[in-house]
Amino acid sequence: MRGDAKTKGPMNPQNAVIDQLLNSRHEQLLSQWIADVKASAPMGAIASNAAAEAAALIDALRAGVRADGNFARLDDAEWGALRELLEKLSRSRAAQGATAGETSHFVLAFKKPVFAELQQSLAADPKGLLDAVWSASALVDQMAQWTATTYQTTREEIIMRQQQELLELSTPVVKLWEGVLAVPMIGTLDSSRTQLVMESLLQRIVETGSELAIIDITGVPTVDTLVAQHLLKTVAAIRLMGADCIISGIRPQIAQTIVHLGIDLQGIITKASLADALSLAMKKLGYAVTRKA
Repeated sequence: MRGDAKTKGPMNPQNAVIDQLLNSRHEQLLSQWIADVKASAPMGAIASNAAAEAAALIDALRAGVRADGNFARLDDAEWGALRELLEKLSRSRAAQGATAGETSHFVLAFKKPVFAELQQSLAADPKGLLDAVWSASALVDQMAQWTATTYQTTREEIIMRQQQELLELSTPVVKLWEGVLAVPMIGTLDSSRTQLVMESLLQRIVETGSELAIIDITGVPTVDTLVAQHLLKTVAAIRLMGADCIISGIRPQIAQTIVHLGIDLQGIITKASLADALSLAMKKLGYAVTRKA
């Protein structure tokens, strides 16, 4: 929960200077900001709504200044609205494919018009000019850093979501026959993937009332103790649901590895190929497959 903004007492001198500038030179600052961005940004890096975004940032900045926000502490409550806008800006740009550098550049471009206006209004007060420039520079730098941090977080969220989607696509639960499900495993089998397979398979067993599940590891490059443990946990969960399990894809080298590691697969039906596993599953369910004459 944010603290209440400061509303009583005289405004800090630096805040008063910046507030007066943002209020009296709003249009000039906005137009020069957009012009500088267009002049220095790579072609195609200018968002269509850049002017509206810049105007909103100036308004939020002015609100924080009037609340007597500390220019060295962007994380203070007084800058809450400004932070929210910066996060929204960064997420929007990230979704549109802009880089973190392009987004930060957009914010940092605000320095030039601010410095120019401060120099003009405080030309007779060198110390006041230096203090105002330092305060404004510190705040704009933090604004740019905030967008970069938000951009990184957003990209990480997007990557994690894409990885999850790819994981789900790589572990489909297929209904091979009435009462028979299969999960073709491809690639490395780790804890998170095992959990996903287990959840998907158990859900499908409930939905279809299947009695047999085939886990095909033909596409799993290696089987070590950890992989075997994951498989055993999945088999145990399937049995708790009242179904049985067959592991197929046990190639000669994998069989040798399992023996050398001393992994106990007793009580679990294994087959060399998915075809063999399906044939056994059909027999266990009472189906007889014959070749038509």
